[in-house]
Amino acid sequence: MSVHPIFLKKLKLFIMDIILLQDLDKVGDKYDIVTVKDGYGRNYLIPQGYAVIANARNLGRLDDIKRAEMEAEEKKVDLYRDIAKAVEGKTLKIGAKAGQSGKIFGSVTTVQIAAALREQLSIEVERRKIILPEDIKELGTYAATLNLHPSVQPELAFEVIAE
Repeated sequence: MSVHPIFLKKLKLFIMDIILLQDLDKVGDKYDIVTVKDGYGRNYLIPQGYAVIANARNLGRLDDIKRAEMEAEEKKVDLYRDIAKAVEGKTLKIGAKAGQSGKIFGSVTTVQIAAALREQLSIEVERRKIILPEDIKELGTYAATLNLHPSVQPELAFEVIAE
């Protein structure tokens, strides 16, 4: 069974290549060039500022944008190293409501850890950069990883205590 060439040409009209400007679940990572349906790209991704059309002009600017972002990120590495030194050897206290057996109601989230960092150590870290190895549903001492930069990923110790 063959497909008529005119039909194939029409199918190509309904898809487009775009450059993603940020990470999107189930679509791609920042600066990836992906093919999406035309309506999704024109009506959602581009107006929301998540993507731009992958034309010759934007593809030419992509390398300059990547280079500028890498330079800015390298400048932040010193700040990230200072944060790593500040959390080294410190243990945060996070309060949670718990039952008699030591199980807490709900679980400890990255939002709570980011708030504890802000309150106890005066360090501002985005919650998405805090990686928990497991769901924390009991009182005790745990460790999280701060994914600040590929070269700076300090361990953060915290203790979940009953309120």
